[in-house]
Amino acid sequence: MIRLTEIKLPLNHDEAALPAAILSKLKIKPEQLKSFSMFKRGYDARKKSDIQLIYTLDVEVEQEALLLKKFEKDQHVKPSPDTSYKYVAQAPQQLSDRPVVVGLGPCGLFAGLLLAQMGFKPIILERGKEVRERTKDTFGFWRKKPLNTESNVQFGEGGAGTFSDGKLYSQVKDPKHYGRKVMSEFVAAGAPDEIMYVSKPHIGTFKLVNMVEKMRANIIELGGEIRFSTRVDDLLLTDGEVTGLQLSTGETLPCRHVVLAVGHSARDTFEMLYQRGVYIEAKPFSIGFRIEHRQSMIDECRFGSNAGNPLLGAADYKLVHHCDNGRTVYSFCMCPGGTVVAAASEAGRVVTNGMSQYSRNERNANSAIVVGIDPERDYPGHPLAGIELQRVLEAQAFVLGGENYDAPAQLIGDFLSGTPSTEFGEVQPSYTPGVKLTDLSKVLPDFAIAAIREAIPAFDQQIKGFARPEGLLTGVETRTSSPICIKRGADLQSLNVKGLYPAGEGAGYAGGILSAGIDGIKVAEALALAMLAQNQSA
Repeated sequence: MIRLTEIKLPLNHDEAALPAAILSKLKIKPEQLKSFSMFKRGYDARKKSDIQLIYTLDVEVEQEALLLKKFEKDQHVKPSPDTSYKYVAQAPQQLSDRPVVVGLGPCGLFAGLLLAQMGFKPIILERGKEVRERTKDTFGFWRKKPLNTESNVQFGEGGAGTFSDGKLYSQVKDPKHYGRKVMSEFVAAGAPDEIMYVSKPHIGTFKLVNMVEKMRANIIELGGEIRFSTRVDDLLLTDGEVTGLQLSTGETLPCRHVVLAVGHSARDTFEMLYQRGVYIEAKPFSIGFRIEHRQSMIDECRFGSNAGNPLLGAADYKLVHHCDNGRTVYSFCMCPGGTVVAAASEAGRVVTNGMSQYSRNERNANSAIVVGIDPERDYPGHPLAGIELQRVLEAQAFVLGGENYDAPAQLIGDFLSGTPSTEFGEVQPSYTPGVKLTDLSKVLPDFAIAAIREAIPAFDQQIKGFARPEGLLTGVETRTSSPICIKRGADLQSLNVKGLYPAGEGAGYAGGILSAGIDGIKVAEALALAMLAQNQSA
C-alpha cells in the first residue's frame, strides 16, 4: 500500500474527485488503481470563501515498488505504515498473581482491556457506580438533587471523559500507533466509523455510555473482574513493594502489581499515597472560567458562507495569549454546540466543565478560558499545595453562587469593565443547577483576573465577537489537569514503590480521553512484561 498525504480538494467536491486526484498525483491510468481508503480527512478554513478538504489516503496500485521508487523524493508519497496493534505478551496458564487496576476511566478501561486481552484476568476497582447508575446520579445533581460525592462527573465508570465533548484527538507522540488501537476498540464498541479518519473526532456523552458498557462486558467475558463502589483507602507496602490494598468495603486485597488510574480529582487518594511515602511532585495546571457564545456566531466567523456544511460540523477554536504580567491565557476543552456542566465531586464546592453530544447541536459554544499557573511561583512548598488552591477557589465559587451549587456568572462586557452583572443578554446560560449573576473578580486571584481581562479582547482579534458584551462567563474551572505528578521510571513503575504503575491524567501522564487510553495501553504492556519476567524467575 502507498500512503498519500496532503491531497487537497474543494469542500463540495464530487465522489469522482478523489480517485481522479490519486491518478493525477501518481500519474497512473485508471486501470492501475486497485483500491483506496481514507486514513484521515481534515480541512483548511483559513480562506473562508475557499475551504479545502485535506486527505491522507492509503492506495493499492499495480507496480507499487516502481511507483515508490519513482516518487522516493516526494515526502507525500510513502509506503503505508503498519498501524495494526500487536500484543507484547500472553499470560501463562498458571499465574501466581492477578493485576489490579484502580479506576475505570479511559486509562483504567484500556489498561484493564489490554490486560484481559492478553489473558491476565485483571481485577478492576472503581470507587463510583456503573455508568448508567452514575448517569442518574449526575443528571439528578444537575436537577438540584443532592451531590453524591462518590458518583458524579468525576467518579464512576467511564471517568470524567464520559461527561465531556468526547474528543478523541491528542498531540502526544504515538510512534507505535496506540491511538489506532484505542479508536478501533471504540468502533468495535459502537462508535461511528468516522472517528477513524476525521481529523478531530468526537463521540459525545450518550454514545460513550453505551460504548463503555460494551467494553466492560468484553473485559468480563475475557476473565476480568470489575468491582464498583469500591474505593482504595490504603496502599499496603513491604520494603518498598506493593503487597496489597485496603478497600472501602473492609476487604484487604493482596496484590503485587497495581495500575493507579484514579483521574485528576481523587484528592483523598493522592493524600493517602503521599502519607505512604509514594514520591509525588507538584505540577502546573490552570484556573479560569467557562465562556459561552452563540454557536452560530463561532460558525460564521470560522466558516463564513460555508457555516452549516455537514462535513465541517460545528466550528471550534483554539486560542492563546501571552499577557503583559507574564501569564499565559488559553482556551481549553472547547465544546461546540455544548453545555457548561456542574463537575463538583466534593461538598461545598463549585466546579465547571464542558460537555456536548455527538450532534453538537445545542445553541451555545463553550470553552474554558484559563490562566496557567506554576507551582514554584504560585503554590510553592508542599507537593499537594495545588489541591488546596483548587479547593479554596471552588469553595469561593460555591459561596459566590449562593451556597446551593449554582455557579457564579458574569456577562463578558461587565467582567471587562469591572461591573457586577444584573441581567442576561443574548447568551442564556446552559449550566445547571443554575447560575447567579455577580462579580467574578472575587473568585480568582488578581493575577488571573487581570490576565483574562487582557486576553479576551485579544481573542476578539481572531474571532470577531469573542469579546461581545452579552457573552457569558461562568466560574470556576479548576480541573484542567492534575495538580500533581506521581513520578515513574523507564519501567513505568513508581520511582520508589515497586509494583505501583501510576497512569493516566491523575498521575500526570495524559490530558484527555485519547492520551489517557494510550497511557493505559503503555502501562498494561509494561506490567504484563514485568509479570511474565517475575513468573519465569519464580
